[in-house]
Amino acid sequence: MRSISVRRLVHLLGIIVALATAILIPIGYGLIGYVKEAKRLAFKAELSADRAAQYIYVNSTLWQYQPSRLENVISLPGEGWDRVVQRIYNAKGELILRKGDPLPFPTFARSKPIVIAGTTVARIEVEETLRPLLVEAALMSLATIALGFLAYFAFAIVPLRVLDRTLGALETSNKRHGTLNRQLLDQTFRFDTALENMSHGLCMFDKEQRLVVANDQFAKLYGLTPEQIGPGTTLRQIVEHNIASGLHAGSSPEAYMNVQLAPVVTASDEIHQLTDGRSIAVAHRPMPGGGWVTTHQDITRQRCSEAKIAHMALHDALTGLPNRVLLNERLEQALTRVKRGEIMAIHFLDLDRFKQVNDTLGHPTGDKLLKMVAERLLKLVRASDTIARMGGDEFAILQVAISQPTDATLLAQRVIEEVSAPYDIDGQQVIIGTSVGIAVGPTDGDNPEQLMRNADLALYRAKSDGRGNYCFFEPGMDAHMQMRRAMEGDLRTALVAGQFELYYQPIVSLDRNEINSVEALIRWHHPEKGMLAPSEFIPLAEEIGLIVPIGEWVLRNACATAAEWPDSLRVAVNVSPVQFRNSGLVQLVASALAASGLKAGRLELEITETVLLQGGETTLDTLFRLRELGVRIAMDDFGTGYSSLSYLQSFPFDKIKIDRSFIKNIAEGGRALDIVRAVAAMANGLGIVTTAEGVETTEQRNTVESEGCTEMQGFLFSEAQPAHAIEKLFLPDRKNGKDKNTASAA
Repeated sequence: MRSISVRRLVHLLGIIVALATAILIPIGYGLIGYVKEAKRLAFKAELSADRAAQYIYVNSTLWQYQPSRLENVISLPGEGWDRVVQRIYNAKGELILRKGDPLPFPTFARSKPIVIAGTTVARIEVEETLRPLLVEAALMSLATIALGFLAYFAFAIVPLRVLDRTLGALETSNKRHGTLNRQLLDQTFRFDTALENMSHGLCMFDKEQRLVVANDQFAKLYGLTPEQIGPGTTLRQIVEHNIASGLHAGSSPEAYMNVQLAPVVTASDEIHQLTDGRSIAVAHRPMPGGGWVTTHQDITRQRCSEAKIAHMALHDALTGLPNRVLLNERLEQALTRVKRGEIMAIHFLDLDRFKQVNDTLGHPTGDKLLKMVAERLLKLVRASDTIARMGGDEFAILQVAISQPTDATLLAQRVIEEVSAPYDIDGQQVIIGTSVGIAVGPTDGDNPEQLMRNADLALYRAKSDGRGNYCFFEPGMDAHMQMRRAMEGDLRTALVAGQFELYYQPIVSLDRNEINSVEALIRWHHPEKGMLAPSEFIPLAEEIGLIVPIGEWVLRNACATAAEWPDSLRVAVNVSPVQFRNSGLVQLVASALAASGLKAGRLELEITETVLLQGGETTLDTLFRLRELGVRIAMDDFGTGYSSLSYLQSFPFDKIKIDRSFIKNIAEGGRALDIVRAVAAMANGLGIVTTAEGVETTEQRNTVESEGCTEMQGFLFSEAQPAHAIEKLFLPDRKNGKDKNTASAA
């Protein structure tokens, strides 16, 4: 009966162990894998949200209309990071971007808000498939089923067979002793094999703190010889060796000895940091009756990987500087000290002409330039200060524990001076500049969001004042920015609401005293502010990117209107630098001409020197392509830039328009008259038409005519008028655009 009970107990134990092995291991693996994947996915979502926030911060107005650029910004680097789907939803929950191919079922996702200046403007969601994890868990379950059978065999079949052999061996003592010896040798061999093939170091001590057994991996971890880990070696002897070898990182050898020799009465897990830089995970497990088993694992690589991931989450990958997240943490710490009476300042700066470097010399050169800027900034600050890269060409400096705001002034001046010094990148000299906006705490804000926002407002003012400057935040800047944002909102709806109208100012031929062309000038019928001139809203439209659709509207409407006027009358349309950077400009002009039926020779595009400065060879190529269409090209505001003359060698302009600043004082003689005389003589020699802008008096008209100018434009003849007024005053006899007579200026 006792034998039967023992057999049942052994069978039950074998079944329990087999089921536990076959079920718990894959379940545990799957749960651990899911937790790890969830953390990784949450990190990816946070990283994507941070990148998107940096981009949206710079392009706060058009980011929803630039999915391709936004898609590049949130691209995740690294192996395996491309097997995700990223979605961005705007504040209304509408999907505006989806990046990545559909993932196999099942999937799971993590999302993070995209916060700009304390406001959630969008939400990013990162999705990943769980199929690889399920496949791994399934494969592991197959393996654990096999292990379950082995466990059952080891815990039930083998013991029962041993029991049978033992009972049978009782009848013959000679056979019994032989069988037991063989079993003991086999078990010892298997135990030794398993012990020496473990990846962990293992040691077992009895209740007297004497070593029972230890494997080779344990000896390798601590530099012990086989003789030093023999059975019977005391724990004190092993601890003394570690002290002598200098591996312990305790405050003193005695303290380390006391900790290590303390009896292990409860299970514990610790991480020991050795002086050679290694991290050892140590797990203590007590044994019944006294003594304990300890496993030791070298987790140095794992800790380094974790530290690297943590560093990546708080630092910029290119420059190694803190990112916006870490800067925010440092700001909160600084504000805590501010409450105790300290003063701090936050500097926002971006690089002037950095985009030109990227466009002309390439992004690799731009990246090198950003690294060099970071190195220069680091030399200007104290160890207690923080320099962060906010994204793109924007940086921030947190200056703590300053005695007075003038300390911030001195730093800003050094930053502008140092950043503006020439750079030598691969033998190419690069010159850029910077503007700085400063907010001082606690005067300008008592929380990170408010301080950074106010520093950004100050930076905007510094750039508006001509760049290469620094500017402190003033309360009025916020009101100015609110007005600007209101104007921006109104401007975004103006085109759809039909609030724009084209006015036309005649240009008169001086020799024939006849109108030969008109310049199309846009006006905005603002619902509250009334009629607005281009100078009041065009700069804002250029800054926020609305100049492209507005410019297209102007071009198409000007062509359509001019097509109804006499064939001898040309129409001039201004083209901004932003429009020239649009690769579809030539196609747009061709489309506007085709849709209106206007002859290409009757369209004149006016550009400023800024277009040529920013575009280089690309701009010249566009100008020649427009010339091939038959369109006339005029340089506006001639003489105000330092390279106007050099550009006449690069492109044969049809017309140059002398800026009104020279015409204003021309009757008084002096340098203004000399400049107009020289420009007119040069243009006549090159066969280029010259138009004097801003002619308001008869004396000015007579002077520009006597100096050889071809045309004039200004209030002396007519201010800009709506199309119907132009037709009524100067084109009374037009007949559906077929009248060939020239409008008289008499």
